[in-house]
Amino acid sequence: MSGFRERVLPRRLGPAYSLLLGSTWVSNIGDGIALAAGPLLMASVTRDPLLVAAAAVLLRLPWVLFGLYAGVLADRLDRKRMVVAVDVARAVVLLLFTVALTGGTVHVWLVLAVMFLLGTAETFADTASPTLLPMIVDPPDLGIANARLMAGYLTMNQLIAPPIGAALFAIGVAVPFGTQAVCVAFGAVLVGRMKVPPMPPRAEVSHVRRDIAEGFRWLWGNGPVRTLALTILVFNVTWGAAWSVLVLLAQDRLGMGPVGFGALTTAVAVGGLASTAAYDWLERRFTLAALMRVCLLTETLVHLGLALTTMPAVALVVMFAFGAEAFVWGATARAVRQRAVPTEFQGRVGSVYTLGLFGGLVVGQALGGVLASLWGVTAPFWFAFGGSAILLAIIWRELARIAHGTTTDA
Repeated sequence: MSGFRERVLPRRLGPAYSLLLGSTWVSNIGDGIALAAGPLLMASVTRDPLLVAAAAVLLRLPWVLFGLYAGVLADRLDRKRMVVAVDVARAVVLLLFTVALTGGTVHVWLVLAVMFLLGTAETFADTASPTLLPMIVDPPDLGIANARLMAGYLTMNQLIAPPIGAALFAIGVAVPFGTQAVCVAFGAVLVGRMKVPPMPPRAEVSHVRRDIAEGFRWLWGNGPVRTLALTILVFNVTWGAAWSVLVLLAQDRLGMGPVGFGALTTAVAVGGLASTAAYDWLERRFTLAALMRVCLLTETLVHLGLALTTMPAVALVVMFAFGAEAFVWGATARAVRQRAVPTEFQGRVGSVYTLGLFGGLVVGQALGGVLASLWGVTAPFWFAFGGSAILLAIIWRELARIAHGTTTDA
């Protein structure tokens, strides 16, 4: 048993990492429950593709509005306390939302407002939380540390929790959100128990805009991190367009009910867990550029498969393939970025990177709602396939710069 534990959670990663891992896993249970329950709630109050897509947009829009400011705060304040405070606030919002849902009538505008509030809280928490990892784990271990965090995300957020969320939604619309509130609160308790080394002292506290500009300059001056940011920006436009109406595709075209929709996200997790077993082997035998290219090519073909199929079984296989490539992409991209960025810039550079990620999602999700309204529910998936293919051809050679991600060229 001790040998198994050492393989899963090596002792060298330390007790602080164990608490961070536990917090991430339990929080992802709550988020995974909402991953299925949120779209199902929206689909139960409206069948308008624009409003369904609007919920996804409002959940991500705060990253565009407040992400850069959150990065500045993460480099100025106590990062651990920042995560705890924001997660407590998020738990309170979820608790109040649960009470409102038990009252009976669910208004679409209430759901949209709560999506925006939760997105705002997640912006600040998820900006500060990743900056804790390089402070408690040695650089050579960042790869395995990120892999374990990613495995927890896939297991809890994508595999176990979505079917639970769908089942809880079938019991009562308020039940999954109350459960999420408990999970988020418990995650805050675990982070609060971490022992984190102090931040490097800053010579002075400058203006927020100056701090943001420094983050932009550092990212743009580092080739691998810059390439990652640009890649994630353009591919999330196409990905966001398709995924914004995935619940409608599952229900209206594939004929899948609430549990079937939860099974789609579960298939993503199963694919990710399958690739986990082969990740070390892949990293030893292929360059990072080759891995990135295969991942993005697979994602392009995923959009094509979902656009063409009307069979739930085929959709599940396609989602399995997406999960397999998503894990490899996420683990390598995070390790490259965290090794390259100095501790005092982790918050700001991470927020610029995440701005591109969620900025692309917001634009894509807005496009997805419009495309589905005009030309049907498969239109966003055809757009995603064509756009991804073109973008992949443009950045194909640039992805080779990812191989230099462990060096700082700024």
